[in-house]
Amino acid sequence: MTTLDTQGTETSTLKRSFSELWKFILITLLIVLPIRLFVAKPFIVNGPSMDPTFETGQYLIVDELSYHFRTPQRGEVAVFQYPYTAPTEAKRFYIKRVIGLPGETVEIQYGKVSIRNSSSAEPIILEESYVANHSLDSMKKVLGEDEYFVLGDNRPASSDSRSWGVLEEKYIVGRPFVRLLPPTKINFLPGVAHFTN
Repeated sequence: MTTLDTQGTETSTLKRSFSELWKFILITLLIVLPIRLFVAKPFIVNGPSMDPTFETGQYLIVDELSYHFRTPQRGEVAVFQYPYTAPTEAKRFYIKRVIGLPGETVEIQYGKVSIRNSSSAEPIILEESYVANHSLDSMKKVLGEDEYFVLGDNRPASSDSRSWGVLEEKYIVGRPFVRLLPPTKINFLPGVAHFTN
């Protein structure tokens, strides 16, 4: 007479299930954690400073890898740690557009931005089609090595290099790689402006 040990079979199946679950968790941690820590991070836009390019509540995936291999370029949008956070405060992250590059001179005359650099005898006048709300600021700033000048696209509502100064490269986290929300605005490398000059 043959008998079946159903309890032993159930225990064996349960052990295999737990083993598979642990393998899945381990593989997930080995793949997802490095990506999450060193390659890409989620970022939710909060505030009107980049309207209409980025609006409050939009969900972005930030590419943290590219700027390890190259420097930020004019017209790109950068996510960075606010450089003037007190040591006791929680880190704050901003999103702004890169306007001035290291070694350049940024001049704003009644809201019109021009750039002077060593490669051009004449100043580069930026045509900023992405700016819906202009301001009438006037200022001049010479950028040092590893310094960037960043501005929000909604100039009257933006706290940026006009108010708190230059942005050192060490504070730059990355650039928006994908906009995931809202679904009607899903796109890759959102907000990048290409200048002809």
